[in-house]
Amino acid sequence: MSLFPHGHATHPQWRMAAGLVLAQLRAQMALPGYASNPTLGLLYITDHYAPEAQNLLDFLSAELPEINDWAGTVGIGVAANNAEYFDEPALSLMLCDIPAHQYRVFSGVAPLGLGFQAHTALVHADAGTPDVAELIAEMAARTDTGYLFGGLAASRHGSVQFAVGGDGNIRGHGAARGVFRGGLSGVAFTEEVSLISRVTQGCLPVAPVHEVTAADGHVVLALDGEPALAVLLRDLRVTLDLDGPQRSPALQQALEVLRSTLVGLSAAGDDSLDRHGRFGADVLVRHIIGLDPARQGVAVAHPLQVGMRLAFCRRDVQAARADLMRICAEIREELEPEMLSVDQATALSAGLPEAGPVAGRRMAGAVYVSCSGRGGPHFGGPSAELQIVRHALGDVPLVGFFAGGEIARHHLYGYTGVLTVFTTED
Repeated sequence: MSLFPHGHATHPQWRMAAGLVLAQLRAQMALPGYASNPTLGLLYITDHYAPEAQNLLDFLSAELPEINDWAGTVGIGVAANNAEYFDEPALSLMLCDIPAHQYRVFSGVAPLGLGFQAHTALVHADAGTPDVAELIAEMAARTDTGYLFGGLAASRHGSVQFAVGGDGNIRGHGAARGVFRGGLSGVAFTEEVSLISRVTQGCLPVAPVHEVTAADGHVVLALDGEPALAVLLRDLRVTLDLDGPQRSPALQQALEVLRSTLVGLSAAGDDSLDRHGRFGADVLVRHIIGLDPARQGVAVAHPLQVGMRLAFCRRDVQAARADLMRICAEIREELEPEMLSVDQATALSAGLPEAGPVAGRRMAGAVYVSCSGRGGPHFGGPSAELQIVRHALGDVPLVGFFAGGEIARHHLYGYTGVLTVFTTED
């Protein structure tokens, strides 16, 4: 594989933005080292373009007739290798240089057939689809590795997904022209496509880890044998003076603390919550959706089972920055173990200028899916999150979007980032 051509642009008119992107792609395709005959297009748009998704796809398909396959979706924001476009009309497009027999575009209308051996898959999903988490787990089970990467579409103007295969339609789609709503879609890859993928968390535990000892559906009733609500209030050092004035300062302060508190969950016996003050990749972060004073319970936006491990947490900028730099360092170390010295690794983890890209990269392109609640503003400034990635990985072609939920392995995450790098032998 050669470097993947990529482009991104913002403009009130989608046709102008598409023209700017096409100019970038064509210029790169003429350069040495970049793919001149790519096969697969990964297209991400902000929701400003969602009503014109079909027209946009038709235009790009006509201008890039060599691209037979398309996949992508919509987000509140889209990502490029050095920029984030939030709450503005924009698109980000990458053309992947992957042999056609090594991948397969799929959707809920035309799922993967038995004749294709999927090793991993890039998945886009509609958050409004019933049982979407179960569908993601089922899709993961259909791959050799059980590893998916991707995210849920995020849009205020209708969620759309792009899925075009071969002759312009996927078998089973009938007269559909590649823009879909609902369900799952994406691209499955064979084991011949080399990937490195990591999950970065964005929350910090604020209290010790507990074991769920009693639960009813989404309500945790007891933690370590104590009433769950009492444990929550003790961990957060707040009280709910329900007998006092309805809007007393103490009650208002307690409610504000509760609203900013999330729950980190892991399976029974898993140590992902005990990683020296940070969460491991298997931790699922979920909202607290209510309190049950009658049963002294805490309602969580995830089904609970006795034995699960739970820690109350909050979003934390410094923890998010450090963990993002950590996964980038891991990817670089896996790609270039002989070239990344101890001094460079230390500089990278500390965020120092010496941690710039090193020679001998074998990255062809990357996909980054981050939570719509993250992004530059959460990291301290416009495009700050993607600048951390670029600083760590170098000027690698990158596209992605800011999702309503992130997909990695068979899990549906929240407040995380999923960075996946396509690699090629030097």
